[in-house]
Amino acid sequence: MIWAWSGFGGDLRTADNAALYHALTRCRRVLCAFVFDREILSPLDKKDRRVAFIHASAAELDRTLREAGGALIVRHGHPVHDIPALARECGANAVFANRDYEPDAKARDDAVAQKLASQDIAFFSFKDQAVFDHDEVMTGADKPYTVFTPYKRKWLQTLTPDALKPYASEDHLNALAKPPSGVRHAMPSLAELGFGHAQPPAFPAGTSGAYELFDNFRDRMSDYDHAREFPAKKGPSYLGVHLRHGTISIRALAPSAHDAQRHGNKGAETWLGELVWREFYFSVLHHFPQVGVLGVGDHRAFKPEYDRIRWETGDAADANFAAWCAGQTGYPLVDAAMRQINESGYMHNRLRMVVASFLTKDFGIDWRLGEAYFEALLNDFDLSNNNGGWQWAASSGCDAQPYFRIFNPVTQSEKFDAAGTLIRHYVPEIAGLPNRAIHAPWLAKPDTLKEAKIALGADYPQPIVDHDAARKRTLARYDVVRGPGKRKAGASEEKDDDA
Repeated sequence: MIWAWSGFGGDLRTADNAALYHALTRCRRVLCAFVFDREILSPLDKKDRRVAFIHASAAELDRTLREAGGALIVRHGHPVHDIPALARECGANAVFANRDYEPDAKARDDAVAQKLASQDIAFFSFKDQAVFDHDEVMTGADKPYTVFTPYKRKWLQTLTPDALKPYASEDHLNALAKPPSGVRHAMPSLAELGFGHAQPPAFPAGTSGAYELFDNFRDRMSDYDHAREFPAKKGPSYLGVHLRHGTISIRALAPSAHDAQRHGNKGAETWLGELVWREFYFSVLHHFPQVGVLGVGDHRAFKPEYDRIRWETGDAADANFAAWCAGQTGYPLVDAAMRQINESGYMHNRLRMVVASFLTKDFGIDWRLGEAYFEALLNDFDLSNNNGGWQWAASSGCDAQPYFRIFNPVTQSEKFDAAGTLIRHYVPEIAGLPNRAIHAPWLAKPDTLKEAKIALGADYPQPIVDHDAARKRTLARYDVVRGPGKRKAGASEEKDDDA
């Protein structure tokens, strides 16, 4: 009898699962397992809602497997030890898993493969998280792309119906087996994992939750190109956390966008572009792993010259960073965004750009500190995309915004939250201000503040930094990246980016 182990990591589903499909079609009997990795869980806040999301998704997966005649073997430990030990305990002679793209995950999988090989157990890994990965989308000179637009063009040229064809894993679940007698496989509770007080997931979990969100989004996709820009609108798909943990496959999402895009649907075209951005950053991390070594100070800017920038440090910088984290900067849109992530683990993409620009170019604080803060809180945290987004904002990444493009937090607020809806929700202490004043309370007339019962500096902080002065300091700070002989920033370069 042949046993196989199918590892669910970023692929918590039975439908359209590459590794599971190959295990089910190559082996007569298949066991499925999942490891709650202690190395990943140990540093997390014990209220981390991502653990609750993964736990709920794994529990749903277990129910699905049991209904099909199998079960999910669950361990709380270290994959490098537990996977080979479990394979040996179950008498398996092959392990099937889907590829991960993060440097630490690659090292983990290499270590697992080596241990399995020492036990004469085969290890097979498969592309599943991406439509294209590794060297499948390259330049004509067989080099990795470092600019998004030509990458997207090549990605679309490379796309074929076969690339989007789903794996019919659910059609072969009759090959599932129950764990052998004596093999422990019960799902540990959140309390047993040390997360008994974890906050409930911000979005519905599991494959059922993913399709609930996707079904809702399909009705809104045609307006995505416009609605996605406004944080108070229901514009995004909210599927990031599901893509991150594999409760839905990329091949279930991309065809809807691609088909609609070919018929001139601008919203679908824009959303497809976002899915391609995800794979672009996968490619960057794969080909340039130095950008993604975890740990503040350990990983580097994609553009090496940007590591010469001298970021602000010391007590004042520490106080500014703390104010940014707490949503107490005195800039309402920035504060609303930071309170959104603190309260829910979610932040709208427009707001991610605004707060990242504010941290790096208003406060002059190293982007790696902001990247680490997002890593600790985002439901949909993904190393490649988080790193890519922060380096884009700091102008240090590939295809990043120019260093002289600096988001103005007031005009961004006026343009994308004109009615102050998001601000009033997350910054209720200034909710009584009229729309014209809520974006910059310090500019409001005394009578307006009095009528709204707001005392700046007491009920809500004064701006912690002057944006115009900070912009000038940022242009000076970035002088080191221009190199000798480069011209000084002209008038056009000194304009804020209000796009």
